[in-house]
Amino acid sequence: MRADPPRLVLQGGGHTRRLTSGLGVAGLAGIVLFVGTAIVALSLAASREGISAGAGATSDMFDAYLWRVARFTLAQAGLSTLLSIAFAIPVALALARRRHFPGRIWIVRLMALPLGLPALVAALGIVGIWGRQGIANDLLALLDLGRPIAIYGLTGILVAHVFFNMPLAVRLLLSGLERIPGEYWLVSANLGLSPVQLFRFIEWPVIRGLLSGVAGLVFMLCATSFTLVLTLGGGPAASTLEVAIYQALRFDFDPSRAIALSALQIAVTALLLILLRWLTPPATEAPTTGRPVRRFDSGSSIFILFDAFVVALAALFVAAPLASVLVSGLVSDLFKLATDPQVHRATATSLAIAAVSAVLSVTLATAMLTTRQILLSPRRPGGFAQVFSGGVAAGTSLILLVPPVVIGAGWFLVLRPLGDVARFAPAVITAVNTLMALPFVVRVLAPAIATHAARTDRLTTSLGIRGWSRLRLVDGPGLRRPLLMALSFAAALSLGDLGAVALFGSQDMITLPFLLFSRMGSYRTTDAAGLALLLGLVCVVLTFLGTPRALEPRGRIGRGHHEAG
Repeated sequence: MRADPPRLVLQGGGHTRRLTSGLGVAGLAGIVLFVGTAIVALSLAASREGISAGAGATSDMFDAYLWRVARFTLAQAGLSTLLSIAFAIPVALALARRRHFPGRIWIVRLMALPLGLPALVAALGIVGIWGRQGIANDLLALLDLGRPIAIYGLTGILVAHVFFNMPLAVRLLLSGLERIPGEYWLVSANLGLSPVQLFRFIEWPVIRGLLSGVAGLVFMLCATSFTLVLTLGGGPAASTLEVAIYQALRFDFDPSRAIALSALQIAVTALLLILLRWLTPPATEAPTTGRPVRRFDSGSSIFILFDAFVVALAALFVAAPLASVLVSGLVSDLFKLATDPQVHRATATSLAIAAVSAVLSVTLATAMLTTRQILLSPRRPGGFAQVFSGGVAAGTSLILLVPPVVIGAGWFLVLRPLGDVARFAPAVITAVNTLMALPFVVRVLAPAIATHAARTDRLTTSLGIRGWSRLRLVDGPGLRRPLLMALSFAAALSLGDLGAVALFGSQDMITLPFLLFSRMGSYRTTDAAGLALLLGLVCVVLTFLGTPRALEPRGRIGRGHHEAG
């Protein structure tokens, strides 16, 4: 009789297991309650207004404006995705072909910078390059071509989305291309395949397998974009669903319209998440003997020049707005900002909210993931374990389904009868930012916790290491790197967020993104440039500190390491 395969059993002291499980269950229940309360509050407000407005209120909620906003949301997301992917494919192919040239690793790292940059800071840099008084129009004016580039509107939204998502697509595609086994290139060289044949038979199948998942991810990010559209949209004609929700609540205070927009936003996002899950193929690895990757398709000088041109163009496109932020920030009156009490208060508020949000997000994710491991550890997990496991997957993705603006608006309605809502703003913003970081934190921690449990559970059980001793001697050191990575990413994400603050921000509740947005709105561009530099540097440093290379002890990285994605 064949023995059953061994099952992992997360061992710890009984008290520790009960405490962890309690925290995990309470955390999941708190997420559902927090989001559910906001949705119920908005629904009740909309129904009350519908009853008072009469029978035609429901049909008015779904008017031509709503459908126009929905069409624009999907159209700009589609165009942004098309441009990002079309730009990313030749860049990824060029970087994969040219594995050894001076500065390659810095170009790959440059592609990671937009991921840690606040959207508001990037928008300011894009305006500095492509705006009416930007460098691109200045160069065209020198050629007597006028200033034809208008950055506000659909053009600005597309440029900003390509700036953020083209580097992301490059890194994802490059990661797949660099996993092609070395034997493929050796056989192709023996067969004398041309560059066109190499693309058709080796590179394109890899790209095609990744394309649906990458394009779906980029489309979802563009469809749910808020800050970039709010800053560069230029008015109601270029509003997406999230921006329209914000305008309906912040300026018109029309809960009925906000509910209709929110329902459509949730439906669109849910459909995108389903499609993304369906289109993303399972990870597959081609068999290989581990031969070092060496490509023999250096090609003619024409191909070399084309690859150099593509990589240089992508690097310039990404680096120019970053350089604009840096230069504009350095020439601003930094001493004035350094002595401004409002800047001090905004910085302290942002850092406090970011720190608390990051700690809460990592704690919630760790508790829920560990609880899921504990509940699924028996040979035949019970019904509650299956429900909880599914609840963790759904609960941590709620913020992708329900926009932060909707959650903030619902809690605004809940807290309004209690008096001044500004008193509760820090708590609500912290909670929303905690939820906003959860999907990214879970993606970092889930595989790390599962791998750590597989490697240490049996040994710690046999040695009798339990409870806090295990946490101090085994779990802490073993999970230090992914925990720090998740913590730094969550802090950077919270620090640069404008979503929840846009609703609750006031003279008494100022964060760095809100202060930057206010200075940009009042045309105090010099102050805005200095604030953008400060905010951008802090977020980029946090993101860099969370990368595996930054956490790796010195001397541990081999010379043959290639950074892919």
